[in-house]
Amino acid sequence: MLAVPQPAPVRARLCRTAGQMTGMTAIILHDLGSRPESRAWFATAARAAAESGDGQLYAWVRGREAMVPLNYGAPKAAVEIAEQARRAAGARPTAAATLAAAVAARAYALNHQPEQTRAGLAAADTLMNRLPESERSDTWLTYGKQKHYVHLSHAYTTLGDTRHARESQQRALELSAPTSAMTRTLLHIDSATCSHHNGDSEEACRRTIATLTGLSGDYRTGLVHRRALDLYEAIPTKHHHERAVRELRNVLAI
Repeated sequence: MLAVPQPAPVRARLCRTAGQMTGMTAIILHDLGSRPESRAWFATAARAAAESGDGQLYAWVRGREAMVPLNYGAPKAAVEIAEQARRAAGARPTAAATLAAAVAARAYALNHQPEQTRAGLAAADTLMNRLPESERSDTWLTYGKQKHYVHLSHAYTTLGDTRHARESQQRALELSAPTSAMTRTLLHIDSATCSHHNGDSEEACRRTIATLTGLSGDYRTGLVHRRALDLYEAIPTKHHHERAVRELRNVLAI
């Protein structure tokens, strides 16, 4: 339809719909661990969103796109994209602005920038508290409390602030449906990582093993595998001979 001349308002609506659909496709591919395909779909989504003239949709696409490098080992790139999303979203309390601030905080935490992390978390909290009800529903394009606490969990866990991390994990689990297998798994791995930060790497490994072995093979790939591997790699090499650490490595190798 976009290849055929259209009136400007129709073309804008088509581009907006295309941006939403391709953005959702990119998110699914990201969760499955298909990074090159995800990046390609995000590029298409960003072009469509930009052409639609919908600045908030563009900011949402870029905010979600930042999670690809964030979750797969490139936090500096994630910071850059997340900050682009924040600038595009502006200062109004919107779902896209809140998402961008939360993702930026996570990226800063992974980049070992605690001051910027806490500033991003404070901005995300402020925006969340001012977010209109219409922007808080549980859809792809909105930003509800459950999503907020999931982001906070990862940011605080990475920061090593285990008290706030555990509070966020508890709230996120309370708000997550029992069928949300991936989200709940990531929260359990965050919780296990908090045990590692508190000095009990053996407990962290055992809890992660229990979480992974309780899943079907299809759920142990992509983002779940990456998050569990992050925990394993955070454990100093001198402990890799210990039984629980070896068992976690073996589970990750399956």
